Amino acid sequence: MLLLLVFALIAGAGTAITPCVLPVLPALLSASAAGGRRRPFGIVLGLALTFTIAIVALAQIAKGVGLASGATRTLAVIVLISFGLIMLIPELAERVQAPLSRLARFGPRSRGSGFWTGLFVGGALGFVCAPCAGPILAAVISVSASGNTSARVVAVAIAYVAGLSAVLTLYSVGGRRVLDLVRRKARGHVVERTLGVVLVLTGVLMAFNLDVRFEDALATSSSLPSFLTDPTRALESSSAVQKRLASLRPESRFAIRQREADASGVPADIANPDTAAAAGVAIPGVATPALPDLGPAPNFTDNQDWFNTQGGRPLTMSGLRGHVVIVDFWTYTCINCIRTLPFLKALYADYHPYGLEIVGVETPEFTFEQEASNVEQAIQADGIRYPVVQDNDYGTWNAYQNEYWPADYFIDAKGDVRRTQFGEGDYKQSEAAVRELLFQAGVRHLPPPITAKIPTPSQGMATPETYLGGDRADEEDFSPAVHSGVHSYAGNGSLQLNQSALKGTWRLTSQYATPVSSPGEISLDFQAAKVYLVLTSVGNLPRRVEVLLNGKPIAASAAGADVHDAFATVRGERLYSLVSMPTDEQRLLTVEVPPGVQAYDFTFG
Repeated sequence: MLLLLVFALIAGAGTAITPCVLPVLPALLSASAAGGRRRPFGIVLGLALTFTIAIVALAQIAKGVGLASGATRTLAVIVLISFGLIMLIPELAERVQAPLSRLARFGPRSRGSGFWTGLFVGGALGFVCAPCAGPILAAVISVSASGNTSARVVAVAIAYVAGLSAVLTLYSVGGRRVLDLVRRKARGHVVERTLGVVLVLTGVLMAFNLDVRFEDALATSSSLPSFLTDPTRALESSSAVQKRLASLRPESRFAIRQREADASGVPADIANPDTAAAAGVAIPGVATPALPDLGPAPNFTDNQDWFNTQGGRPLTMSGLRGHVVIVDFWTYTCINCIRTLPFLKALYADYHPYGLEIVGVETPEFTFEQEASNVEQAIQADGIRYPVVQDNDYGTWNAYQNEYWPADYFIDAKGDVRRTQFGEGDYKQSEAAVRELLFQAGVRHLPPPITAKIPTPSQGMATPETYLGGDRADEEDFSPAVHSGVHSYAGNGSLQLNQSALKGTWRLTSQYATPVSSPGEISLDFQAAKVYLVLTSVGNLPRRVEVLLNGKPIAASAAGADVHDAFATVRGERLYSLVSMPTDEQRLLTVEVPPGVQAYDFTFG
């Protein structure tokens, strides 16, 4: 834990030197330059206090936003504008400062006034400060938003804010000294009034959310070097930090109860075998899994659009009472999720008339998966007929404390979770569980078990999922290593198994890689029968990607469903099938990508 606190301290300090803090710097420096010598310390302390509250306490209220929004942000903007207007009228500033200065006896004993007004203004800044969230800050926000705040999470948040505040204090004190030199040569209250104008303008820009847009532009900028935009990326993405961050999030209560039930040897809560056999419930040769009561199923929370419901009407767990329900967490470019769809569709087709309901919770992994039109297109393309809801803010995901794609929660007619299934497989056991839960709900005549063959990963597959975005690309998977921002790569003619290489000039954002100016190559030495690649095309314009296997245009016998004459035409934002061989083989795949096409990650089957 101590090591994680040190990492958080360093990450906070690193964040303070990135352009992401630029939106609050004018207000910070302007407010610090006015009043007495203690004001900069009051401002930073106020900012630290309210920023900590925003990322820990308010994250639970905002459900994952983490930073202040709505009325809180509006109030903060009003404070900044009001303080700027006060600075424009020095006489008014003195009147405001006078009563607050009487509180000085409760504050620091150093000379000078302005600590309490600084604390007030700094508190407002803390609610509008929104630095680019790296893994550590994101972990604190997401854990807090899921309602699992603990002393350890608060400690990490405080360490992060301490690092951020230390650098901001240096800015405040240093900026004040520079402005003191300017003030000695200026006449009247020119400096104070100028700083007041800066504060007012900052508040107005924040009122129109231009600070957030500015930070978004910085986060995706290709012109700034990665050491400037994300100086602590290597530290925060290291396995040492990731393992410690994982320990902050408690394991799903359903997974814990399932494991405890399995370990305790609790008898399976299933029907009498003779009764079940007479009703045709059990599947011959398949043992019906134990179905312990794992607790009430959470409701669908903080979701967006609903699909395949009457008029887009939201569903609720109370409204589904009396049905056996499977809540399926998925995302439409996840190959593991895609391979489960034939089973879920067959299950729904066979058992929906008998009382089964499936609800797909589409929780996005990539930004483009948040678009309702993309989700709707995927639902239609995959032939999904059961209800699906968008979970862009991870509201339902957090309510279930889920951690996996895909993940299925089996819920009985009373609304209690009775079984969990994480990942692919165990299809017959899952079907047996559905049949048993329907039988317990009063259904006495069930159809024959599913006979359709369900696709599964090839047995000899050796290559794991490979991300191409700067935030998730594993440097050990690339030779040479890749970095966020715009860089030129020379490729590698002697890749080892599971190694990748880029060739040409590429821009790597947090989620994807895209060539700059001219086409680029992605090479990958893989072992699998099938290869998929998540691709998008800017503006959804058709762009052609060439696919080569062992240096030659891929033959039709080995080409995936999206490849024709060695080319795949990229239009929509989805998973593209590039290679489909009858058996697992080790091959060198080369994908020639034109500018305008964005490559996210490889998956295999």
